[in-house]
Amino acid sequence: MHITIINGPNLNLLGTREPEIYGSKSFETFLTELQQRFPDTVLEYYQSNHEGALIDKLQDCKGKTAGIIFNGAGYTHTSIALADTIKAIDVPVVEVHISNIHAREPYRQHSYTAANARGIISGLGLEGYALAISWFRQTLTP
Repeated sequence: MHITIINGPNLNLLGTREPEIYGSKSFETFLTELQQRFPDTVLEYYQSNHEGALIDKLQDCKGKTAGIIFNGAGYTHTSIALADTIKAIDVPVVEVHISNIHAREPYRQHSYTAANARGIISGLGLEGYALAISWFRQTLTP
């Protein structure tokens, strides 16, 4: 099974950015751990700070991956374009947030992209990505 993980702006700073909220582990370190936990799953990883690049990557996934784990970061709360892309690509998406967006500032409590995702995992730290992989493996494996 092939799963693509797409992270949005500032998630390249994981490990150093607000560790009290996002933890002290880089995503690259965590990705290595994920690959060890799910050795029979191909995990492709992409991160960008640019909305258009995220849209291009989501579109590029159509027909190439079984599922997408998407953390739009700050764009989650602002981007109708990303929401439209998720709706248009016909690839199942699970939206993941490291922090609990519903317990944060009011402007972070609404997700434009969640309505077009199969589900959302929020507030469980980096483990949310592993839970999304597990869900895809259970749901998409015949």
